[in-house]
Amino acid sequence: MNTASCEKEAPSLSRDEAIAILDTPDEELEALIDRASSLRYKYKGNRVSIHILTNARSGNCSQDCAYCAQSCRSTADIDKYKWVDEDKLYQDNDFVNDYHLSRHCIGLSGMKFTDKEIEELARRIRKMKEHGTHLCCSIGFLTEHQAKMLKEAGLDRINHNLNSSRSFYHNICSTHTFDQRVQNIHMLQGLGFEICSGGIIGMGESKEDVVDMLLELREIQPEALPINFLLPIKGTPLGNADISQLTTEYTAQCCRLYFCFRLSYRRWPGNRRHSQNHYGCRIHL
Repeated sequence: MNTASCEKEAPSLSRDEAIAILDTPDEELEALIDRASSLRYKYKGNRVSIHILTNARSGNCSQDCAYCAQSCRSTADIDKYKWVDEDKLYQDNDFVNDYHLSRHCIGLSGMKFTDKEIEELARRIRKMKEHGTHLCCSIGFLTEHQAKMLKEAGLDRINHNLNSSRSFYHNICSTHTFDQRVQNIHMLQGLGFEICSGGIIGMGESKEDVVDMLLELREIQPEALPINFLLPIKGTPLGNADISQLTTEYTAQCCRLYFCFRLSYRRWPGNRRHSQNHYGCRIHL
């Protein structure tokens, strides 16, 4: 693999170059990490952003996403509630401000919401914005009217992951399509929202699927790109998934590939245990 392909002034990897990074031999991995790390220091410096996530609505989702403990196919033992206690939500928001974190992320299970539910969320957002908090919501599919309600309330960013490639998507969800996700993101971008969008690695997809997902994300150009590695949850369809491919070597290759696409700051919301020991890569990552 030509690791120098990660050192162009404005990296723009081809599909073949990206696949070659994921095929990096183990003996060349340290060089790949060093080269890609030099890009991170050059373009992003030695900084990270820290967020907290409040699960504002939990469980009872109508969607059948195979990885998710909150989906309609899941029998996982989780808490289920329509709204988290408001004191908890506002306490978390105060924590963000007191400790100068980057933003407060708010997750809500479900695909669709009534206008009344969105107005309830907008009311909470307006209260949190009184403190100037940068707010992000991980939420399902909004109508344009509902999205405008949240924008007017002060919501800054919306998380809507692609999760996998277009060709693999039907293997993890049948209740909505990949194209619906892309269309939703474009609608939100048109209204001026920042976008957080990434994917999950380890659901049985191929290396080509990982690259194809990244190519789609490069077209979207989200402000934030979450990197997730599957943590199988008992009671979900992927609860017994074979994640032996998620070696420290492979996860390091994936993370370096993500950065070479230069989409934004990388985030680690998923399982991090796969990348703790090899070549000190957790320090680099």
